[in-house]
Amino acid sequence: MGANDGIVSTASLIVGVASADADRTSVLIAGMASLFAGSMSMAAGEYVSVSSQSDTEKADLARETRELAEQPQSELEELAGLYQSRGVERETALAVAAQMMAHDALAAHARDELGISHATTARPLQAAMASALTFTVGAAAPLAVVLFTPLQMLVPSVAVASLICLAILGALGAKAGGAPLMPSILRVSFWGALAMIVTAMVGKAFGAAIG
Repeated sequence: MGANDGIVSTASLIVGVASADADRTSVLIAGMASLFAGSMSMAAGEYVSVSSQSDTEKADLARETRELAEQPQSELEELAGLYQSRGVERETALAVAAQMMAHDALAAHARDELGISHATTARPLQAAMASALTFTVGAAAPLAVVLFTPLQMLVPSVAVASLICLAILGALGAKAGGAPLMPSILRVSFWGALAMIVTAMVGKAFGAAIG
């Protein structure tokens, strides 16, 4: 998602600025501004979002710790009830719940009641860095085209290169998730193309207005 955002937002801005008859330096400055502003925005947004999730998880774990200390039998019944709801017989569910709580009561309730485990624990800094990095990688693709393309061919070159990159990412995402390739490719390509068309129209109109 971060790479897709990086491609679409940066390519759209480049296309819009270039359509306003700006020179290469202005286009590059706009593209670089998009890259840095976008990556920082993604990092900040992800950090705040995941931090909120982390705070919620900590509050849930603190409450669960308190309940385990104050009413262990009730918590045992609650855990056994969860196993019963998944098809385990009551006697077996009680035995399993007792063994799980004897081993690590908080971990058992965190995983089976709250859906919190070591693998899924919210990590704000890691999430922020990943979002910033993927956005930067995506944004670098249209910027690279600006560096090596004649100014008169800038808009179509950036658009085509960006759509190819989006299609590849759509295919990779679909393959990783086991989904059909074509709907994913068409979806991401359509919205990317639409974003660039809109900004090109705005840039063209703005360029004509001040020309």
